[in-house]
Amino acid sequence: MNDLANAPKPERQRKPDWIRAKAPTSEGYRETRELMRTLNLNTVCEEAACPNIGECWTKKHATVMILGDTCTRACAFCNVKTGMPRAVDQAEPEHVAEAAAKLGLEHIVITSVDRDDLPDGGAHQFVKVIEALRRTTPSTTIEILTPDFRNKARAAIESIVVAGPDVYNHNIETVPRLYPTILPGARYYASLRLLEDVKSHDPAIFTKSGVMLGLGEERLEVHQVMDDMRCADIDFLTMGQYLQPTPRHTRVIEFVTPQAFSAYGAIARAKGFLQVAASPLTRSSYHAGKDFAEMRAARAVKLAKAGAV
Repeated sequence: MNDLANAPKPERQRKPDWIRAKAPTSEGYRETRELMRTLNLNTVCEEAACPNIGECWTKKHATVMILGDTCTRACAFCNVKTGMPRAVDQAEPEHVAEAAAKLGLEHIVITSVDRDDLPDGGAHQFVKVIEALRRTTPSTTIEILTPDFRNKARAAIESIVVAGPDVYNHNIETVPRLYPTILPGARYYASLRLLEDVKSHDPAIFTKSGVMLGLGEERLEVHQVMDDMRCADIDFLTMGQYLQPTPRHTRVIEFVTPQAFSAYGAIARAKGFLQVAASPLTRSSYHAGKDFAEMRAARAVKLAKAGAV
C-alpha cells in the first residue's frame, strides 16, 4: 500500500472576507484572454493566480510575462512552474507590441520568469520588447518588472536602462531573515543593489519594489526594509498580502488586516517614497498606470519645491 497516496491532503486556509475577489466572468475578461492566446503570450496574471485578474482583464489591463512560462527557480511562494525553459521566442517582442496596440494601453507592465539558463538572464529580450513598444505604441508608458539577474554581468541591467523604460521594478518580496526559506535562489542585498544601480545609471527612471506580508515577518523588520529601500533611492513601494497559491506552497502565517496595511502605508509615505500602494489585494502591477501618473506628478511637485528653495 502506498502510504503517501493515502495520506490526508493539506487543507486550504480560509481567507478573510477582505481579500476575497470576484470570479472573472465579464466580456472584457474573455476578450483579453482570447487576445493573449491568439498572440501566444503568457501573463503573470494567470501564471501567478493573481486575485485581481477579473478586475484588471475586464479593463483590458494585463501584465505580460515574457521569456516563457517556465522558471529556473523554485521560490516557496510562487505559482509559476519550475523546470527547463524552452528556447526564447524571437517573435515575442512584436507580439507584445501588437497586444498593447489592440488593447489600447496607455501603460504596460512587462515581467518575466527567471532565466538563469541564459547568459544574460534574458535582459536582451526585455530590451527588444521595449524597442518594439516604442516603435508600435510610442505614447504607451512602459514599466518592467525584472528578475535579479543574479550572477550575470552588470551590462545586463545597463542594457535595459539604456533602452529607456519609464519604470524599473524589481521586487524585494520579503524581509532578509526569510530569504533562505522563501527565496533560496535570491539574495536580499543583491536586489537592493540592482535598483540602486538603475538609479545611478539613469536618475530619471522611476524605481519600484514590493513586499509581501503575512509570511512571518516582524513589524520592525518591515520598517527596516523600507529604510533600506529609501537608502537605495527607490521611488515606489507596493505592499500586499501573501496568498498561498496551492497547498504545496509555503503557508500564510498571518492575514494582515486592512488597518495594518494602512498604518504601514502611512509610515512608508513619511519615510519619503513618492508613491505607496498598501492593501491586502495590492500587487506589483495592480493599478500600475494610475499609480505611475500619480508618482510622476509627485516628482514634479517635489522638484518644483526644491527649485523654489
